[in-house]
Formats: sequence, C-alpha cells, structure tokens
Amino acid sequence: CEQPIIEKTRFLVQKDIHTWEIDVFEGENKGLIVAEIELTEIDETFKIPNWIGKEVTSEAKYYNSQLIENPFLRW
Repeated sequence: CEQPIIEKTRFLVQKDIHTWEIDVFEGENKGLIVAEIELTEIDETFKIPNWIGKEVTSEAKYYNSQLIENPFLRW
C-alpha cells in the first residue's frame, strides 16, 4: 500500500432496503465518521435515518485522497 494509509473500520448497517456503509476513522482522521449509501438510480428516494448528520457528498475534503493530504485532525 502507498503511504500514508487511511485507518478506518467499516460497518454495514441495513436500513429498510438499503445498506449504509459507516466508516469510523482512526489515526490522523480520528473522530471523523462518514456514512454512505449506494442508490440504484440517481433520483431514487430514501428515508434518511435520524443518526445521519451533515450532507458532505460534494465536499472534496471528505474524500480519502484528500484525507491523506489534509487529515481531519488538522481541520
């Protein structure tokens, strides 16, 4: 693997017909938790669970490639 390595544990959570991928980061990104859902259609509707926070899909700083360059602990 290329260095540095993103340290995270992924949890799969079934909610209705969808599976959420919950990434709990460690190391330089400790404290960051990101939830992701894969939809079958771009305009598919789904219920957002009450444990979901801010929408960050379009924020590049949350991409793994950016977390390597600018870890969460430096924000």
